[in-house]
Amino acid sequence: MYRIYRKSHKSQARTGILKTPHGAIKTPFFMPIATKAAVKTLTAADLRLLPAQIILSNTYHLYLKPGLAVLKKFKGLHAFMDWTGPILTDSGGFQVFSLAGTKTRQGNLVRLKDSGVEFSSHIDGSKHFFTPRKVLQIQKIISSDIALILDVCTKNPASRQQAEKDLELTLKWAKEAWRYRNKNQLTFAIVQGSTYKDLRIKCA
Repeated sequence: MYRIYRKSHKSQARTGILKTPHGAIKTPFFMPIATKAAVKTLTAADLRLLPAQIILSNTYHLYLKPGLAVLKKFKGLHAFMDWTGPILTDSGGFQVFSLAGTKTRQGNLVRLKDSGVEFSSHIDGSKHFFTPRKVLQIQKIISSDIALILDVCTKNPASRQQAEKDLELTLKWAKEAWRYRNKNQLTFAIVQGSTYKDLRIKCA
């Protein structure tokens, strides 16, 4: 739940409080990046002293390493990294596409399908398949407070035809993700449409 407290009379700026399972966050906020379950050079105690309200971790990286078995053993990322505050996890979609060019012994693979995306791990080349449902299941195991849905990360620059095609698949995945969302997590969607304003408005 998000409650707005103040709005600017000159712009659309606003302040408010976002309630999550691991505490309320005052907005706007700065979100330290703990991609692989750690903010570089800082401990969880350091983060609490900052004080950081929320941290961001990455579904793709946590899925590959330390892996779901370890996260299940710790009953989520909070205990694994000794962090008691809210956590946001992105879907891993950006990493799937952006790391596609990373060389591995087994070669590279990113194959986009209507049902999801097949990719090779940048660590060992092993093959994996992400679907809208699976990335939410992974984030449920991670036990993040805010889970992002899987989207198609369009390359820049992109033709309008390509942007429209990617947008339609993103919207299709968003509808599917909504059916499988975890009621104990906030679900966050991604606005796509490349640099085309009307497509971004449509997506939003």
